[in-house]
Amino acid sequence: MRSDQEYNSASRPQAVAPIEAKEAARALSNGPTGALTIASIAVGLLFVGWLAFYFLLFMPRGSIG
Repeated sequence: MRSDQEYNSASRPQAVAPIEAKEAARALSNGPTGALTIASIAVGLLFVGWLAFYFLLFMPRGSIG
């Protein structure tokens, strides 16, 4: 392969696995459950951290004024 040619996997048919439409639909039917799980955990940790700051830092100082 010359260096001035652009490379992608489609230029090498032996590197691309054939897949039928039914197999693709089955693989994509569940959606991005892993990404949603990670995002939910991250949001939950942020919320717990916010509550910790609120109750451990701001509440002991009392009201302003």
